[in-house]
Amino acid sequence: MDPAQRADALLARMTLEEKAFQLTSVMGAGLSGAGGADPERLAARLEHGIGQVSGLASFGAKPPAEVARTVNQIQRFLVEKTRLGIPAVFHNEALNGVMAPGFTVFPTGIALAATWDPKAVGRMASLVGRQMRAIGMRQALSPVLDVARDARWGRIHETYGEDPYLVSALGVAYVRGMQGEGVLATAKHFLGYAVTEGGQNMAATAIGARELYEVHARPFEAAIHLAGLGSVMNSYSEYDGVPVGASRAILTELLRERMGFTGTVVADYMTIEWLASRQRVAADSQEAGVLALAAGLDVELPEIAGYGPALTEAVKTGRIGEDVLDRSVRRVLRDKFALGLFDHPYVDEDPVAIRQTAAEGTALARELARKSVTLLKNEGAVLPLSPGIRKVAVVGPLADDVTAAFPTYTYPAIRKILMRSAAGAAMPGTESVSDASAPSLAAEMAAVPGGDGWIRSEYDTLSLAEAVRQALPGAEVTGVTALEDTGAALAAARDADVVILALGGHAGWLPDGTEGEGHDTTDLELPSAQAQLIKEVASTGTPTIGVVQTGRPFTITSVIDQLTAVVWAFYGGQEGTRAVADVLTGTAEPGGRLPYSIPRHVGQVPLHHGQKTGSGYRRTDQDMHRGYLDLPATPLFAFGHGLGYTTFHYGELTLDRAEVPVDGTITVSVPVTNTGDRAGDEVVQLYFHDTATGLTRPAQELVGFQRIHLAPGATATVEFTVRMSQLGYVGLDGAFVLEPGPVDVSVGAASDDIRTTGRFEITGDTITLDGRRSYLSEAVTRQG
Repeated sequence: MDPAQRADALLARMTLEEKAFQLTSVMGAGLSGAGGADPERLAARLEHGIGQVSGLASFGAKPPAEVARTVNQIQRFLVEKTRLGIPAVFHNEALNGVMAPGFTVFPTGIALAATWDPKAVGRMASLVGRQMRAIGMRQALSPVLDVARDARWGRIHETYGEDPYLVSALGVAYVRGMQGEGVLATAKHFLGYAVTEGGQNMAATAIGARELYEVHARPFEAAIHLAGLGSVMNSYSEYDGVPVGASRAILTELLRERMGFTGTVVADYMTIEWLASRQRVAADSQEAGVLALAAGLDVELPEIAGYGPALTEAVKTGRIGEDVLDRSVRRVLRDKFALGLFDHPYVDEDPVAIRQTAAEGTALARELARKSVTLLKNEGAVLPLSPGIRKVAVVGPLADDVTAAFPTYTYPAIRKILMRSAAGAAMPGTESVSDASAPSLAAEMAAVPGGDGWIRSEYDTLSLAEAVRQALPGAEVTGVTALEDTGAALAAARDADVVILALGGHAGWLPDGTEGEGHDTTDLELPSAQAQLIKEVASTGTPTIGVVQTGRPFTITSVIDQLTAVVWAFYGGQEGTRAVADVLTGTAEPGGRLPYSIPRHVGQVPLHHGQKTGSGYRRTDQDMHRGYLDLPATPLFAFGHGLGYTTFHYGELTLDRAEVPVDGTITVSVPVTNTGDRAGDEVVQLYFHDTATGLTRPAQELVGFQRIHLAPGATATVEFTVRMSQLGYVGLDGAFVLEPGPVDVSVGAASDDIRTTGRFEITGDTITLDGRRSYLSEAVTRQG
């Protein structure tokens, strides 16, 4: 029998209580004691089975082999001691690696987006999937497929940026890589979570239905149809007055009926409880559970509030039908059979093999971090640094900080809140952990090691000053962290041949950080102390290179002219500072390209390159209003921007036809030549502009890209094949359509650096594309 048939057969044997508990989860710490899983707690909490186990690896502060052993203990109880022997799914965060001690930390989402390299992201996801499986984690609460267009929102660093095509390409690659290793990927946050009122986390989503589907649903739909996405997590926000966790319109009508999703919807932590306590659309947790289940939310995470016993009682009293419960239970059981958990519920506990698997990927982490580093400005070709340089001053708040490259969803960041929790503070998203969970959770957290020394030894990580020192063994490299007393920094700057300013922010939890979950801001400027430091260092006359580590855009308009060069470093994980040093010294090429627009001022946001014709900074000379009174409407640095250490010439593009039927394809070809004296990377970007009768369309729509590497003097021709169904949109009648008409084509090195253009005509009659939409074009590079 296939997984669905096996699920049906098992469902028929289940009691109401057993069904209800398959839609619930429990915090792993609540099942654990000093020696692993605690038999008394297992018996008390898992009598009826359980759907999932939450946070065992992330929040337990245990080495990988011990996690694997505890997973087996819990699974063995479920398989051998419960009536039906149904194993659990253990889930974990995996945005930039397994968020647990002992695992490789890769660059964060926005850094991965800056690589414009889906194949490399797919390789990372595949490796992370193998690492997850090694410790029994079979569901990744990743990737983040939110399209992020508001720089005030604190979670931009978790995303793949502002463009739905780029997010789709990287999201599909991630899901394919993760699920190819037998681990469910969970795309989040469905839907419109990144475009809320005021850019605030959890606020109401503030866009129309057309944009919601065309832009924000697109990456999810691409992952569903191109990669077989197995799981989706809801948004905390509301849309059109209804919290998404209770919205049948979003979770069933849109996600399942229109987009074709057949997988399992899991709750973002606390969603169901918050329907009652935060959003107040339910009188109590039971009513919240009824609303969520009826809407199509299958599994409650991380602990039981509105499901489990509450749902059992709701079915018995007629508040919801058992058939609705069965629908979600069937999906959960099907997933467990498809994952092979019934046939192989246990993992190998060999500590040597697990440790080796957990530590894999250092070279890939370095490669991805290098590819993400983006050079925004390079006045006088000050970069790369000369091999003969004698004195370098690395100054600024992040000069000697070994934690700076680790963003929120990494273990070094979570470790801080683990330590606080041991002292009595609550962890975000776990405020409702049961009394049974709390004692062991606090005890485990108290054992978490602290200090930068632990991070250095655990991840072999360097500060930026140390990384530059290592990359320039023949130079005298001075690191100065002081901000309030700039005397030492200025003295070092005057004595140096070049200054590297280590600037930017921190992605953190709780009160820490300039960005992160719940860390939204109305001010996008660099901290005032950093701006003052830039001014004073620049006044010394020493060439000054700003290395800005950040996930979200900082507005650096006021300081850009004082900096000789600007490197956008993102959060590169354990190899992040080494990657920056590699680019600064020319060991690696700065091939990163911006996955978002950097505004001149916060007053411009939301700002993105896909603004509509005649709107935003996409207005024409015929428009009466074309900008602000006090600033240009254009971004300071546009989407796709990034410089290199060589130059590229684009030849004229060619189209394989001038007219294309509405159900046809077109191939766009462009030759690109490295005209410099060193090898380098270029990201060739293809944009279309289509029109529609009665509807405005984006003035510029990314429809393809290809990252290429060329030796000096070499030429490559990049060919893009685009299906017309990729250009579809929601028509006036609500159907997804495409109509005939002209399409402008442009190819360039950035959204504002177009090198060659063309035009073709879509011919035929308007067609409806519902269920026949294309998502990604095909790109081929031909050398010579």
